Amino acid sequence: MATRTQSTVIAVFRNLSDAQAAANELEANGFSEEEIYISSSDTSRSSEYKGRGHEGGIAGWFKRVFGSDDETDRSYYENAVSSGNFLLSVDTDEDNVNTAADVLNRYSPVDIQRGDETNQRERTVSAGSKAPKAGRAAADALGESGAIPVVKEELRVGKRTVLRGGVRVYSRVVEQPVEETVNLQEQRVRVERQPVNRPVSESDFRTGRDEVIEVEEYAEEPVVSKEARVVEEVRVNKESTQRTEKVKDTVRRTEVNVEKLNERNPKGASMSGNIDDDFRNHFTSNYAASGDPYESYAPAYRYGYEVASDPRYQGRDFSEVEQDLRSDYGRRYPNSTWEKVKDSIRYGWNKVTGKSSSAATSR
Repeated sequence: MATRTQSTVIAVFRNLSDAQAAANELEANGFSEEEIYISSSDTSRSSEYKGRGHEGGIAGWFKRVFGSDDETDRSYYENAVSSGNFLLSVDTDEDNVNTAADVLNRYSPVDIQRGDETNQRERTVSAGSKAPKAGRAAADALGESGAIPVVKEELRVGKRTVLRGGVRVYSRVVEQPVEETVNLQEQRVRVERQPVNRPVSESDFRTGRDEVIEVEEYAEEPVVSKEARVVEEVRVNKESTQRTEKVKDTVRRTEVNVEKLNERNPKGASMSGNIDDDFRNHFTSNYAASGDPYESYAPAYRYGYEVASDPRYQGRDFSEVEQDLRSDYGRRYPNSTWEKVKDSIRYGWNKVTGKSSSAATSR
C-alpha cells in the first residue's frame, strides 16, 4: 500500500484580521474549512477555523504537529503565540503545499526567527512516521555548499484609466402661462334727432328724395401669434489636462553579510568558529534562571556580533549608537523586547570590539 504524505503549512500573523483574510483566500482556492486552524494565547478572541483533530486547543495543536520532542521550531512558535500573535496552519497533501504557502505569504506573516516579512514553514508527515526537524532535510540536500538568493525589488509605475464621473444633459419642453395687456378701440354709430324750425329751402327738397345713409362701426380685437426664437445653446464637450503625481512605496532587497570564521578583527579580538559556544556559556551564566531557551536570545547575540563589524559603527562606543541599534533591531525582530536582550546584544558587540572576554573564563 502506497504511503500518503500529509503536509502542514504554518504561518504567524500579527492580528486576527490578517489571519482570517488568509484563511478566507485558502477556502477560495479549494482548501476546506476543516483543514484550516487559527488560534492564539487569547482564548477570548475566537475564530471559526477550528480545524479537525485539534482537541485541547493550542496545546493540542503543538502536540499533534511537533509531538513530544523538544524541537527548536516548537519554541519559536510557542514564543510567537505567547507574544499575542495568531497562528494559522493548513493541512494539505504535498501537491498543494506551494499553493497554500503562496496564499499565506500574500498577507505578510511575521518571521519568528529573522524578523522579515515572510514566515511560511512546512512540515511533511508520512503515514505512521514523525516529521524531521526543520532545516535538517535542507542541510542534507545542500551538503558542503549552498546558495542564498539575493532578491531586489524594483518599483514600476504604470497608468490606468478609471471612471471618475461625468455629466448627463437632458432637454424637455415645458409650458408656462403668460399674459399681456393691449388697448383696443371700438366704434359705435350714434343717431341723433334734433328739432329745428326754419323755412324749407330748395336744397331741402332735393335732399328729401329717397336717400340712404350708411355708416359702419369698427372695433379692434386682440390677435395672438407666437414666434419661437433660440435664446441659448448648451454645448457639452471634454477637455483633457495633465498632472504630475509622485508615487511613493517601499521595495525590498536581500542583504547578505559574509562573516569569515577563524579570523581576528582589527582590534585583535578572537573570532573563532566556536563563538556560538561562547554565547551559550554567557547565556547559561546570566539567563538560565529565567526559564527561557537559548534560542530566544541567540538572535540578539548574533545581531550584536554582526553590527559591531558594520563600517557605520566601527570605532564608536555602544552607548553612542544604542538608539540606532534599538530601532533597527525592533524592525528586524518585532517579537523581541530590546530591554530584555540588550545585554546579549552588548556582549556580542563587545566580542568584536575586544571589550569582553570569553564567558567561559569570566565565570
